[in-house]
Amino acid sequence: MRRRPEASASPNNEPSKADRKDLDQPLQSQAEARGRLSYTSVLLNIGKCLLLIIIIPPFLNYASLQREGQMLLPKDGQIVDVGLGQKMHLLCKGQGKPVVILDGPTGTSSDIWVHVQESVATLTKVCTYDRMGLGFSKRLMQNESTGTEKVWGMSTTGRMVDDLHRLLQAAGIAKPFILVGSELGAFNSRFYSHIHDVHVSDLVLIDPIPEDIFEEDQWKQHWYGKLLPSLQARQFSAATGLSRMLIILGVIEPTIKGENVLEDVIQRQKYLLSNPAHQSSAVDEHYFLNESAAQVRDITKFKPLSSRTSVTVIIGDSFDEQIPEDLNQMVAKLQKKFLEESYPSANHIHIKGADWRMIYKKPSAISQHLRRLLNQRQAKQQSE
Repeated sequence: MRRRPEASASPNNEPSKADRKDLDQPLQSQAEARGRLSYTSVLLNIGKCLLLIIIIPPFLNYASLQREGQMLLPKDGQIVDVGLGQKMHLLCKGQGKPVVILDGPTGTSSDIWVHVQESVATLTKVCTYDRMGLGFSKRLMQNESTGTEKVWGMSTTGRMVDDLHRLLQAAGIAKPFILVGSELGAFNSRFYSHIHDVHVSDLVLIDPIPEDIFEEDQWKQHWYGKLLPSLQARQFSAATGLSRMLIILGVIEPTIKGENVLEDVIQRQKYLLSNPAHQSSAVDEHYFLNESAAQVRDITKFKPLSSRTSVTVIIGDSFDEQIPEDLNQMVAKLQKKFLEESYPSANHIHIKGADWRMIYKKPSAISQHLRRLLNQRQAKQQSE
């Protein structure tokens, strides 16, 4: 009986190549499995980190905004029910007549007037307010409001003037008053003065925007091609909580700062920089500025300003020192044209080294002229 031949063995009892191949395959599979597991684990950890980055900053920002919204409301401010389910923030300081009403540039809160208000309030009552959606004036959802946005459109001068009129009526502000407007606030002040001329004794325009500025392609390219996208990015940054992180890191700083700026004013600015509702309203005001300009142009043609209302125009060396010089020259040319046509007898005041930011960078120059106007008006009232 024959014996089956045995498998040949390599010298020194080492396994053959085939045996080594059979042994290596499970080891290789195990290494690949471990590699896949490690890769998956890394992806999961990255995903968790991204999820935390996406979710936690907005959540913390929202929680902080809810707390700060109550804490940072100015102690002298009041939330006034203006009807139509709306409430607006009004801040008045000082005593006396005539009352001075201050209306700020596009997308700004009432804090922009902090220095001017403090100075002028030593002579009379001075009031600032937050336009709807800005600062502490909360804008209602579109489906909740029955306001005049159905007539004028939201975030346009017509709507803002209607809001301001109802605010001053509800707060019982004495008339006639001095109405001061800067940039977009100048649009609003002009519109208000033409409609409610018996309520306004003096109209003060600081760096007013020419009504036909948006007919210039170069300006539209700057406004809608550069400025508006930067503001939309700021809105997105606030909504994601990124703005708050950048403020903490010192990358973003408040606009109004300095040794003579109170800490609560600085904290309010940080609050509004982190507040997506405020930033959204600022974007809307910029977006609809062309429509606001058309409304002002139409109303001034339809109803000229009363001859009883004095007009003062305060202008700096440039409209905006941060835009190209050719744009500043364009604005200056159009400003001169519309002022000559609309207010030929206006008193013109020039402030050297200033642009529209003069209301917080050179507030003493603004206060000086307002105080002079007040002295003249008060002396006239006493003589009468």
